[in-house]
Amino acid sequence: MTPDAKVLIISAIGYKSVEQPVSASGTLKITLLEDLMELNAVVVTGSVNPLKKIESSVAITSFNSKTIQQLAPSSAADLLKHVPGFVVETSGGEVGNNLFSRGIPSAGAYEYVQIQEDGMPVFEDGALQFANADNWLRVDETISRMEALRGGSGSIFATNAPGGIINFITKTGGNDFSGTAKMTTGTSGLFRTDLNVGGALIPDRLFFNVGGFYRTENGVRNPGFKGNDGGQVKMNLKYNLDKGFIKLSYKKLNDRNLFLLPIPLTDKNNPKGIDGFNPNTGTLTSRNFSQLDVPQYGGGYFKRNLEDGVHPIVDAVGAEFKTDLGGGFTLSNNTRYTKINLEYTAIFPGAEPQTAADFAAGYKTSSGADFPVLSPEYTNAGTGAVMNPGLVAKVGYWAIDKQMKNFANNLRFDYKNDKVALSLGYYYSNWTSNQQWNWSNLLVEVSDNPQLLNLVDKSVPEGGNNRSRTYNGVTDISWLTRQAQTKGNLNAVFGNAEIKATDQLTFDIGLRYDMDRYTGYKGNSKFNSQNLDNSTAFNNDFAGTTADNSMTTTEGPYQYWEYDVNRLSGSAAASYKFAEDMAAYFRYSNGFRSPIEEAYFDNADRLDKLKPTIINQFELGYKYQARQFALFANAFYMDLDNLAFTDILLNGKSENKFAKARNYGIELEGQFTAGDFSLTINATLQDPKFNDFSGEGVNNNGNRVRRIPAFYGTIRPAYNLTKNLAIYAELNHFGKKYSDNENVFALPAFDVLNAGVSLKVKRMRFALDASNLTNTIGLTEGNPRVTTAPGSIYYARPILGRFAKLSAAFDF
Repeated sequence: MTPDAKVLIISAIGYKSVEQPVSASGTLKITLLEDLMELNAVVVTGSVNPLKKIESSVAITSFNSKTIQQLAPSSAADLLKHVPGFVVETSGGEVGNNLFSRGIPSAGAYEYVQIQEDGMPVFEDGALQFANADNWLRVDETISRMEALRGGSGSIFATNAPGGIINFITKTGGNDFSGTAKMTTGTSGLFRTDLNVGGALIPDRLFFNVGGFYRTENGVRNPGFKGNDGGQVKMNLKYNLDKGFIKLSYKKLNDRNLFLLPIPLTDKNNPKGIDGFNPNTGTLTSRNFSQLDVPQYGGGYFKRNLEDGVHPIVDAVGAEFKTDLGGGFTLSNNTRYTKINLEYTAIFPGAEPQTAADFAAGYKTSSGADFPVLSPEYTNAGTGAVMNPGLVAKVGYWAIDKQMKNFANNLRFDYKNDKVALSLGYYYSNWTSNQQWNWSNLLVEVSDNPQLLNLVDKSVPEGGNNRSRTYNGVTDISWLTRQAQTKGNLNAVFGNAEIKATDQLTFDIGLRYDMDRYTGYKGNSKFNSQNLDNSTAFNNDFAGTTADNSMTTTEGPYQYWEYDVNRLSGSAAASYKFAEDMAAYFRYSNGFRSPIEEAYFDNADRLDKLKPTIINQFELGYKYQARQFALFANAFYMDLDNLAFTDILLNGKSENKFAKARNYGIELEGQFTAGDFSLTINATLQDPKFNDFSGEGVNNNGNRVRRIPAFYGTIRPAYNLTKNLAIYAELNHFGKKYSDNENVFALPAFDVLNAGVSLKVKRMRFALDASNLTNTIGLTEGNPRVTTAPGSIYYARPILGRFAKLSAAFDF
C-alpha cells in the first residue's frame, strides 16, 4: 500500500467515513472512534423506525449502562437531571421527586411525561396523588440504557405525554454468560448490593436475565431510623423465533423510602439554617413520633408507623412479541400488567414555626376555631418532663393508602422498504386508583431530632374543659379523611409515516386519536361538631382536650362522576442530513394532558370546568459530530392552555386554579475530548411565563411560572490520569426561580459541586463519588401549602447535604 492510501475508520457504534492514511510501513491501522453523546447509537423510543440518534427528528438524550455507571445516580431523578429541558427536583430523596419538562408548570410529579420500562408505562398515569412515577422505578444493574425524549413525538406514542417519554430499557441475556456484582457503602449509613446475570439456556434461542438489588441506609437527613430499606428483583426470558422473538418479564419491588419535605430556614436571599437545625442534614421527621395511634368515631384506633415511609409493593408482569410477516411487514405486541399496593406515610410542614409563646397565644384548631392558651405549659409527650422549647410548629402526619392496578397493551403493524416506514397501532389501557386518607397534626419542637410535645393551659383547672390542646402530642386527630376512586379506560389508535424523499431529506408525520373515559367516586367527608366528648367508646374524657374538635369521617352518600376525553394529537417533522456527521430537523407537535386525579376530586360536581391541557410545540434541532466534538442544539417554542394547579393547602382544600402560559428556549448538549481529557455539558435557557392567569383575586399575567429557572445546566470535566485511573468534577447550576405563581418568594440561584475518582483493576471497578461537596443550601421549592409571603423563618426544601459513597463492582 502507498502512504496516501485511505481506509475506513470504524466507529464504536456504527460506521463513519473518515480519511486516514496507512502508515509508511504499509501496516493497516484501524482506529475505534468514540461515539460522543451516542449520536450514532440507535434509539427506539418515540419512533416507528429505529434510527441513529443523529438521524432522528426528535430531541432525545440517551445513556448506556457504562454512562449510567459513571454518572453514579442515587435515584432515577438524579439520573434525569442530566437531560437538558428537564427541571428535576431531587430534594425529596430517592423517590417522590418532581420533573418539569420544557417549562410546563404543574404541582409536581411526572405530570406531562410518561415513564416507561421496555416501552410500556410503569403505571399509566405518572401524577396520581402521592404516586409519583419514580415510586415504582429503581435504577440498578439491570438497566441496559435510558432514552429520554422531550416533546416531539411523545404525544403520538403515549397518552398524556406531550412533555416526552422516558424509557428505561432492561438488559437481556446473550450466548455468553455474563453479569455484574456490586457492593456500595456510603456516609449515610448506606449498604447496598447489586447483582445482574444473563446468559443462554439454549444457545441462539432461549436467553435469560435476572438481577436486582437490596439497600438499607439511614439517609443523609437521618430521622433516627432506616430511611431507605428494601429492594427489587427483575427477570426476563427471551426466545428467538426464526423471524422474531417472544419475551416474558417480571418485576417485584418492595421498598421503604423516607420522603423529605421543606424544613425551617432563615434569610430568604442567602438561605441559612435556624438555631438547632442543620439545613444540610436536618429533617422534621423523627423516630420520636414514628408511631401514630389515634381514636376514631365509633371505637377503635387508627394506627400508623412513620418508619414505613413511602412503601410500595409492586408486581409487574410483561410479555412482548414481534414477528416478521414477510414483504416488509412486521407485527408486534407489548403488554404489561402492574399491581401496586402503596402505604404512604410522611411528615408534612404546615404553618411556619413560631415561638412557643406566640403559638400558644394564637392557637387555632385545624377547623379554624380559636383556642388561645392563657398560661401555657409544654411537656415532652413521651416522658412528661416540662420543656421550654424555642420554636414550635404543627406538622402534618399524613397517611395515605392506595391500591392501584394497570393493564396496558400496545399492538403495532409496521411496514418498511427503502423509502417508507409506516406504522399503524392500537393502544389500550385500563387503570384503577383507590385511595384512603387519614391525616392528623402533631405538635413538635422545631429542631434536629425534634421532640413531640403536649400543650396545656394551666389557667384551666385539671379536669376542666379544653385544658389541653393535644392528645399524646396530636393537636388535630384525623382532621382530614378521604375515600375516593379514580379509573381510566384508554383507547387510542395511532399512525406514523416516515418518508425518505432523498438520501438527505426525510419527512415524518404522526397522528393519534384518544378515546379516553375517566370515572370515579368520592366519599362524603363530614365534620362532627359532637367530636369525642360524649363518646362511650373510650375511657378518656375528651372534653378536656381540643384535639378531637376537628375530626372528620368519610362515609356515604358517595358522589359518582364520569369524564370523557376524545382528542386528536399530531406531529410532523422534516429532517435533513447534510453529511454523515451533521443533520438538522424541524418538528411541530400538538398534544394534550387529561385532568389529573385531584382535579376530578375537587370538581366532581362541576366537571364542565375541567379541560385537557393543550400544548403546541415547535422545535428546530441541529446535530453535529466531529472526531473530538459533538453538539446537539434544540430550539423550541411552546404554547400552553388550560394548565391546572391543585396543590393542597393548609385547610385541606386544593388551590384549584387554571392558567395559560408560553415558553421558548434552547437546549444544548455537547461533548469534547482531547486525549485523556473530556468535557461534557448540558444547558437549558428558557423563558416560561403566564399569559392568562387572572381571576379569583389574582393577576399573574406576565409572571414567571413557579419552580422553573430560566437557566440551568451542568458542566463535567473528566481526566484519565492513567489507563485505569480517572477523575471527574461536576458543577450543576440552577438559576433563580419562584416558589409561587405570584412571584412573591424568589428561590435564589445556586451551584452544586460533585466529584469522584474511579480505578479499574482487571474486571474490578472501584469508585468514590461525592455530591454537594460544599454543602450548598440550594432550594428547590418553598412551602406549597402556604400562599402568603414567608416571614423571617420560613419553610423550603433544600437539596441534600454532602454525601459520599464507595463502590466496588466485578464484571464476569
